[in-house]
Order: sequence, then C-alpha cells, then structure tokens
Amino acid sequence: MAVGSGVLPEFPAIKGIRLGVTEAGIKVPDRKDLVLIELQQGSTCAGVFTKNAFCAAPVTLSKRHLAASFIHSDKAKAGPSYLLINTGNANAGTGKQGMEDAFASCQSTAELFSIDAEQVLPFSTGVIGEKLPIEKIQKGLSNAAADLNEKNWLRAAEGILTTDTRPKGAVASVQYAGETILINGISKGAGMIKPNMATMLGFVGTDACIPQTLLSELVTELSEVSFNRITVDGDTSTNDSCMLFASGASTAPKIDVNHEDFSNFKTVLKSVFIELAQAIIRDAEGATKFVPIIVEQAGSSQEALDVAYTIAHSPLIKTALFASDPNWGRILAALGRAPIDALDLSRVDIFLGDVRIVNAGERCADYTEIQGQAVMDCDEITIQIKLGRGEFTETVWTSDLSQDYVKINAEYRT
Repeated sequence: MAVGSGVLPEFPAIKGIRLGVTEAGIKVPDRKDLVLIELQQGSTCAGVFTKNAFCAAPVTLSKRHLAASFIHSDKAKAGPSYLLINTGNANAGTGKQGMEDAFASCQSTAELFSIDAEQVLPFSTGVIGEKLPIEKIQKGLSNAAADLNEKNWLRAAEGILTTDTRPKGAVASVQYAGETILINGISKGAGMIKPNMATMLGFVGTDACIPQTLLSELVTELSEVSFNRITVDGDTSTNDSCMLFASGASTAPKIDVNHEDFSNFKTVLKSVFIELAQAIIRDAEGATKFVPIIVEQAGSSQEALDVAYTIAHSPLIKTALFASDPNWGRILAALGRAPIDALDLSRVDIFLGDVRIVNAGERCADYTEIQGQAVMDCDEITIQIKLGRGEFTETVWTSDLSQDYVKINAEYRT
C-alpha cells in the first residue's frame, strides 16, 4: 500500500550525468539491482551519511573516498567520478570482509574506466549481516557501464528499490542569471526510517556549477530539513546516504551565495529534497496515511522536534491513524510525556486538520466526534500542536502503523 498516486514526473536529461542500470541477480533474478552513476570531469560531489555506530562498509568507504578527494584536489579527476549502488545486500555488520568487498567493487569499477579506486563511491542497501556477493556485482558492471545514458533517471529510481512499492523521484528547474538550471532527484526507503542524517538512499543531481565547499554546506543543510524530518518506525539504518552532485554543464555562471538569484536556487533545490523525503513516507511499509506533525510556539527547535517525534513514534497514535479512529486522547498523552520542562497545559492547543480538538489544555467546547472522524477518514492527516512557549516551529512527516508493516518485516528474509 501507499498514499497518493505516486506518478513520477518526466526526468529531463542532465548534461554531465549518466546513469546505467542492470540486473545482476544480487538477491533475486530478473530485477534491476545494480546502478552506476557517472559524473563528468570537473563535477563536484558531497554527501551526508548515517550516524548509526554499525554503519555499513560502503558508508565507511564512501566517506573515506570523499575525504581523499578533498586532500588530493589538485590531482586531475581527483573527485568522485562514479557512484555504484547495489540493492539486495546491505554489506553491513560484515567486518573486514565487508570492507574488502566494498573496495573490490570500487576497484573493479575503476579498472573498467581506467581511474583510481578512490574516485568510486559505493552504496549498498538490503539485508544486514550477509556477505556481499561481490562476484555478481563485478560481472554486472560491464552491463551497467554499457547502459550509461543521461536519460536513465527513472530506470535508476527503479534499480535502487528494496521493500518500496514504487520508484521515487522529483525534478525542478530554476533560472539563475538568466540561464536555466536543471535538478533531478531519486530516493528509496520504506522501512527502518528515522534517518538521523538523510534517507536510506538519496541521489540529487544538477547541471549547476557549485563549488565543493558550498555543495557540502547545501547537502548538509537541506538534508536536515527534509530527510532528517521523516520517520516510519524510529529505526536508523546502517546504510543511510544522501548525495548531491553537480556537473557544472549548465550555461549558468557558478553558484554564488552573494548572487541575487541564490536564494531562489536554494529554495527550489530544497523543494526537491523535501519532495523526495515525503515520497518515502507516502510509500512507507504498509502505510495508508501520510501524516505531517506540526509543532508551533515551541521554546526551541529541539523542543519542537522532541514533541513531534514523541507523537510520531507512539504505536497507539499510529494504530489509531490506521484505524481512522479520532482517539485524540492518545495525542494528548504522548504530548504529556514528551521531554519538555514545565509544560503549561493552559497554553496548549491541538488540531486535527483544521479542527481544534484541545483548547487551552482541555477538550474544545465546540469539538464533536463527527468533526474528528471526517479528518481521520482522509489519507492525509495533519496533527498540529501549539505549545504557547515560544516562536519555534518544526514539522515531521510520518505514517500510520498497519498489519502490513508487521507482515512485511516479519517476512523480510523469507
């Protein structure tokens, strides 16, 4: 199940970025499971990664290779030239062998294109704790390379899926100094989602010319307000990675924070990140509801997030959402146990959609069960909390909890 149509936009070709996809049989046959992304010489690339202490071997290696590209920035083509993504196996919890396998995938890619292994960034997603079938990846590389094409964004979106029911993508264009800049993005993720950095996997590419330092700042800041604001189950994956890369092939001048069009460029880029993040929640495992949780009038940003996540992670609230049951007392109870000092209940208002259910800390005199039911019957339900403590607002996006979520995860390896 999923919320919304899930219809993807048509991806335009972005000069300087090619994608290749193949079926390597990593976990099951006849399924796209190996994706290669090629960045032309002179491109910049930056990313953010999971904070899970058991981060996967490809995460460790990608971080290492990115760091090396900064150190050797004076070397020709020192930056990342290829991103290699496999599904079906996370290569996490695999120790020394996992690192050797991850590097072997980089080395094989490097030999194919006569570059250094450090110019390849590996990404994996799938079952944790199982050896990476490196031989299958090595055999599939030539097919992925032969498939490289600037128009393969949709096929790549399909090739990075695991328990997702549909591919996820977003496109945008923006004017900068009178020239058009294109932005494409794809993401994957449906369960084990509370990224604590980014998403399970996210890749955003543009033909803009963006200096490396600024690119790093943008991917960090925009991931924080998009992928770091979603949760399905409160679990942070071992493999979360979000990459932003810029080919510099646009006719627009180099992106500069002091340019009059920078603010609009950043806003449009942010919209792509948010759309990709929300697509994960709309396709969360077993989801039938898409639920923005907006906490306003908080004393700090962290306080607002603490309240939002307390509500988003409550099994009682999530099951009520699945049942379309306007049992708003569960929201009240979750708010009451959120880590807030000296909460003044007389200042608290709670809304379901545009219906006020709690006014000044108690049931709103005008509230009726019919009003609440009308909101809960929708597949998109906004929960809004006003704390009356300050001027900070944060939004978190989550889903409901259904029997299908339990079934999907109970049968994940069978």
